[in-house]
Amino acid sequence: MKKISILFLLVAFVFSSWNIEACTTAIISGKYTVDGRPLLWKHRDTWSVNNSIHYFTEGKYTYMGLINSKDYKHKSVWIGMNSEGFAIMNSASYNLNAGDTAKLTGLEGRIMKKALANCANLADFEKLLSELALPTGLEANFGVIDADGGAAYYELGHRKFEKIDVNDPAIAPFGYIIRANYSYTGKIGLGSGYIRYRTADKLFYEGFSTNKFNAQYILQNISHSLKHSLTGDDLLFDYRHLPANTPAYHHFRDFIPRTGSSSSVVVEGVKKGESPDYTTLWAVVGFPLTSVVIPTWIKGGKDIPELLRYKKELDDSPICHAALQLKKNCLPIRWGKNEAYYINVNTLVNADKTGMMQLLAPYENEIFKQTYEKLNTWRNGKISQSEIKQYYNWLDQYVRKTYAKSFDMKL
Repeated sequence: MKKISILFLLVAFVFSSWNIEACTTAIISGKYTVDGRPLLWKHRDTWSVNNSIHYFTEGKYTYMGLINSKDYKHKSVWIGMNSEGFAIMNSASYNLNAGDTAKLTGLEGRIMKKALANCANLADFEKLLSELALPTGLEANFGVIDADGGAAYYELGHRKFEKIDVNDPAIAPFGYIIRANYSYTGKIGLGSGYIRYRTADKLFYEGFSTNKFNAQYILQNISHSLKHSLTGDDLLFDYRHLPANTPAYHHFRDFIPRTGSSSSVVVEGVKKGESPDYTTLWAVVGFPLTSVVIPTWIKGGKDIPELLRYKKELDDSPICHAALQLKKNCLPIRWGKNEAYYINVNTLVNADKTGMMQLLAPYENEIFKQTYEKLNTWRNGKISQSEIKQYYNWLDQYVRKTYAKSFDMKL
């Protein structure tokens, strides 16, 4: 009986991990974006919902990226970019090692940190992968872009990796590739995220067909989407007509945002021949439906916006802490095993325009507007650390005012 109980717990843990580690990701070739710059997107779902942005100086190159706030030794990075314009992210895969009994390590974040510290381009990353000891202990889709126009996924299992070139029209006819939690070179039918993949693919196609594709489109129209490709639900549309304070609960599974969504980040690369200094990390840190975007650049140095940095008093970054507090309003049920999967859509959108997403939207639009104007100015001249620092100060103040005015919250 004891052995059966232990086995049951182990199986339950594995399947719960599959449900929680459920990122949705994509790479978009610069040949198909609005301004010719590639995009790398990761909508992160994880048990570690406390996230921060950290700047690193050890290694061959300086780099920054998303980390778990409780990773106090900064051992892993989950999406990031470096001073050479190289950027990397991943999604867990659950169908590459079918039948292989080698042990998984779950150390994808450490591989990405190593890559950011040492790789300048796709060729460097391929060399890093080829030198891994076998079995790798890994099962993941790694997405990479570089300042030379390179853009590719690497589907890595215990014994080998396969490169999926996003610039190859035979592979990516619309200029993008999406990966959820399975790999195309693995055993189809295993893994997870098939519904999220279909949802994202439809939203991507809509964006491309109307030539709207940039970081703002991804973060506001895909990371925020509450459409469901299997059921046909569109929660933000279906419940928008109800007055405020009219609870409207809906089952919340297999949407792109999930109960375990901890962040959504886009790295906007540069055109070939353009300085990698302009590579931009657009970070929505914390539960994406209750957080706002804050951009950063390697050129700005270690003094990144305070709201993104780990704060000891909170054991988290301030923006993530605030977003998680607001998350409780739309996912308020605390009793039972499955009740956490019911979302009160009325707290996000309503007829009185007082939903949390509705209140945050105009402020986030202003951040995008101001940042795109800054980038256009910098690209026509030169980007300086002092200008970036000044802009970081404005971002910190502006976001603090946003949450104080909208929710009476002090960040």
